[in-house]
Amino acid sequence: MEVPRLDHTLNSPTSPCEEVIKNLSLEAIQLCDRDGNKSQDSGIAEMEELPVPHNIKISNITCDSFKISWEMDSKSKDRITHYFIDLNKKENKNSNKFKHKDVPTKLVAKAVPLPMTVRGHWFLSPRTEYTVAVQTASKQVDGDYVVSEWSEIIEFCTADYSKVHLTQLLEKAEVIAGRMLKFSVFYRNQHKEYFDYIREHHGNAMQPSVKDNSGSHGSPISGKLEGIFFSCSTEFNTGKPPQDSPYGRYRFEIAAEKLFNPNTNLYFGDFYCMYTAYHYVILVIAPVGSPGDEFCKQRLPQLNSKDNKFLTCTEEDGVLVYHHAQDIILEVIYTDPVDLSLGTVAEITGHQLMSLSTANAKKDPSCKTCNISVGR
Repeated sequence: MEVPRLDHTLNSPTSPCEEVIKNLSLEAIQLCDRDGNKSQDSGIAEMEELPVPHNIKISNITCDSFKISWEMDSKSKDRITHYFIDLNKKENKNSNKFKHKDVPTKLVAKAVPLPMTVRGHWFLSPRTEYTVAVQTASKQVDGDYVVSEWSEIIEFCTADYSKVHLTQLLEKAEVIAGRMLKFSVFYRNQHKEYFDYIREHHGNAMQPSVKDNSGSHGSPISGKLEGIFFSCSTEFNTGKPPQDSPYGRYRFEIAAEKLFNPNTNLYFGDFYCMYTAYHYVILVIAPVGSPGDEFCKQRLPQLNSKDNKFLTCTEEDGVLVYHHAQDIILEVIYTDPVDLSLGTVAEITGHQLMSLSTANAKKDPSCKTCNISVGR
């Protein structure tokens, strides 16, 4: 059951609130706040007889929905016709104090059996903390309401994108992936100090680290998956990696078959842009049966390594052959340590293009190419 948003958007001809399902109704009223304050013309009166919700429980949380239930005293319970739900993003202590606050979401639902589902991508975002409080209400014959006191305020956090949501992103990415170009090496650019540190403190092996928060806000790999970022894009005219990089002037190159082969699995991780015309696709390569493989298997859509629109490994005359998509920028995460002795480290001749860095980059929520109809 979908609980629509009650705010100024109700009068908009394009508002998603027009799509109201049977068991809910919208009432164009002005709700009182959690302290019980209301305007004189609000059309709401208080009556203590209505039971106050308590012991609120939130369950079945997804990236854009949740179920809510509570307990009530039986006194006057049969007079309840509606529920008022006050839903707000939890305040961020580090937020800009001069920035406009999010408009609180007031939801009105007909009294239905609990638990009930609250769903709406226009007011629920993935991986976001919210507070919620509830009132019971009784609609009178003249259109006015009598209401209970507000319940206690509870907190919860929405979930990451599910495999279903990621599959929707994958399908949108496939549309713009373009033709496939041959490549032979994966590469990783860093500063000289990074490689010196790896040699001195990690026995020559690059170690996986937790992925940053770049890309889609709901991506289940952000801040959770451990891995090492690699690129594989090539220049159209040379078929070789570009000589410029945003990440450092020293480059580790490794033969593609050392990381991507029949003993690894390939997963789709994300699709995003950063207010630019070009788009990024994140793929994950994990050795079969590794901790990274188990993590991805539960959360990400798995790709056929031999046949997909982004990155392939096929065999021709007994030799592994590799191709990558031309019209997107691939970011490949490898989930196991990689020893520097498996490849070479050398200084590039091009420039360090910092403007192309995706470190902690935020996704453009308005792009129609790489967004889906759930929280961004």
